Amino acid sequence: MKNLQITTAILAIIIVMGFSPGMTGQSLSGKQIIEKVYNRPAGDDQTSDLTMTLINKSGSQRVREIKQFTMDLGDVEKSIMFFLAPADVKNTSFMSWTYDSDQSDDQWIYLPALKKTKRISSDSKSDYFMGSDFTYDDLGDRKLEDDTHKLLREETIDGKECYVVESLSKDEDYMYSKTLVWVNKSNFIGVKKEFYDEDEDLLKVLAIKKVEEVSGIWVITNSEMKNVQKNHRTTMVLNNVQINTGMSASKFTERMMMRGM
Repeated sequence: MKNLQITTAILAIIIVMGFSPGMTGQSLSGKQIIEKVYNRPAGDDQTSDLTMTLINKSGSQRVREIKQFTMDLGDVEKSIMFFLAPADVKNTSFMSWTYDSDQSDDQWIYLPALKKTKRISSDSKSDYFMGSDFTYDDLGDRKLEDDTHKLLREETIDGKECYVVESLSKDEDYMYSKTLVWVNKSNFIGVKKEFYDEDEDLLKVLAIKKVEEVSGIWVITNSEMKNVQKNHRTTMVLNNVQINTGMSASKFTERMMMRGM
């Protein structure tokens, strides 16, 4: 599975990031590119500090500090996020379980004001997460067979030669009619992704600003999602990234969501 979810985690899934460059020099189909992306090395677990900044059309900012943990258990990948600041979101937590099968993701959110954990229903997956430009669906793992993938062209972006892959949803009711992803040909790192709404109009653009190598693993450490229709942006900056720390699977439970770190 190896799709450590937002965070490095979520972003790796959303942008459909890098993979082992073992097939360079060969002709790749769109599906092969996406499949290799999904199987990229990501380590057994990750922990990091995440700064999420929400920026509205007038430039006003809301900054949120988050601690996040992710663990790959083979048949399921689990992630949990704890909001540390500011006060209005402190002690909120979010957990996602992504399965290496056809089973749909399980997601929960803990709201301290209600003192209860709520499961995110399938009808709520198109809702935006904590005021950001990422939906709950964005925070899950899109299955390879959920879309048809087509290599459209090769294109240079910011001096990087890229493959441009179009993914069309097989579900007519899915919130995105299609997505386009630009993948760097030299190292197979994704640099940009576009999301189109049900009317096939451009809705959002995810841009990767910085990728760093941590313990031999490529990690997205600076990114921005922009909703072009609302002129609203969310930036994600990771610090103190640690990989293969040997964390316990017991961290990823509803009890931990309520208790906190």
